[in-house]
Amino acid sequence: MSTSDRRTALELGARAERAVADALESDGWTVLARNWRGGNGELDVVVERDGVLRFVEVKARAEADPTLADAVTDSKRRRLVSAARTWLLEHGARNECAFLVALVSTGTPWKIEWIDNAFDVR
Repeated sequence: MSTSDRRTALELGARAERAVADALESDGWTVLARNWRGGNGELDVVVERDGVLRFVEVKARAEADPTLADAVTDSKRRRLVSAARTWLLEHGARNECAFLVALVSTGTPWKIEWIDNAFDVR
């Protein structure tokens, strides 16, 4: 991937993360962190509402990309779980926490598909 392509991908990812954070805030969630790093991983967005915590992984792809739903690989899941555990150690446990995957299709207009409790933590 060229430097220009990488920069474009990073910009798209940042726009998608902003769109997801804005949508969650509009739905009553409080954004606690964005692009939080720890535990050998990164959490795109961490939100809370009524004691319920969600670690949000944002994936943006072209609308026609058939791999969007498969974007969170086993390796990525392990890094997310590690980061989430570290976040909880630093910030305290909540009544409920889970992983929320936001699949952002970048067609016109953009669409967000939400997959709550996206995977089990083992």
